[in-house]
Amino acid sequence: MASPAIKPVDPGSLSLWKKFGPSENTVRGIVIGGITGGIEICITYPTEYVKTQLQLDERSAQPKFKGPIDCAKQTVKSHGAFGLYRGLSVLLYGSIPKSSFRFGTFEYLKGKAVDEKGNLSPSMRLLCGLGAGLSEAIFAVTPMETIKVKFIHDRTLPEPRFKGFAHGVATIVKTEGVGGLYQGLTATMAKQGSNQAIRFFVMETLKDWYRGGDNSVVISKPLVGLMGAVAGAASVYGNTPIDVVKTRMQGLDRKKYKNTFDCALQIWKNEGFRAFYKGTVPRLSRVCLDVAITFMIYDSIMEFLNTHWKKPSN
Repeated sequence: MASPAIKPVDPGSLSLWKKFGPSENTVRGIVIGGITGGIEICITYPTEYVKTQLQLDERSAQPKFKGPIDCAKQTVKSHGAFGLYRGLSVLLYGSIPKSSFRFGTFEYLKGKAVDEKGNLSPSMRLLCGLGAGLSEAIFAVTPMETIKVKFIHDRTLPEPRFKGFAHGVATIVKTEGVGGLYQGLTATMAKQGSNQAIRFFVMETLKDWYRGGDNSVVISKPLVGLMGAVAGAASVYGNTPIDVVKTRMQGLDRKKYKNTFDCALQIWKNEGFRAFYKGTVPRLSRVCLDVAITFMIYDSIMEFLNTHWKKPSN
């Protein structure tokens, strides 16, 4: 019996794949981004926990925490040192795909936007970063951040409802539907989009300034870390108000807000402008460390692969 003839690949389809399909750098960005995300969240989670607790500790006659240090002390006193890592598994499940989408999308967009020297224009740095942030917000951050905030908030109740990750997710879906995992999507897209737009813009600008436009110039890892810290600090002061609104919209008390805009309006009317920067200190320390570590790890692994994973010759 004759074997079926193999149809030749349509040249037009091949051309479209080469034009719009993922490049090798995109694949590397996805893989390296995931590895990087898992490592950095294990290092920086305690400050993320404190930041979220402070933002959920709404202004009242008798606030529970006097500040980030007091919040950390009370947590350790009540639950031990590992209390600062409560909810880590939830964020870890989301951090790996989040970082994969972020760097994979950025590398993809960068590959389409660079000039003949391999450099991005200032506007393209901003837009590629924005695209990376929106990608991670939709596909990874919103559901996992919602679950994380609900878990941390649940632990502050006299009788916590969630018995574990699977039980907690099942409870949320049962009581609120699948939409319960996508609360605060608009605020999260605004936060992540602005976050990555600022970070990648600052990072790429600093790198380009140091290299003088020559991509062959190697930047030492400590300097990459310093650049990352600067980029992280810029993003914190640029979008902490959005982060505060996002956290409130994803908390267990979100039903008292009609929508994201109403949440922001109620915070402004009831708590004042300073409430939008609640949790800035722990967030600043976490983000600066987070972004510095992230770019150092990412660049290190990328350089290693560029040396040992050679691109095939045409």
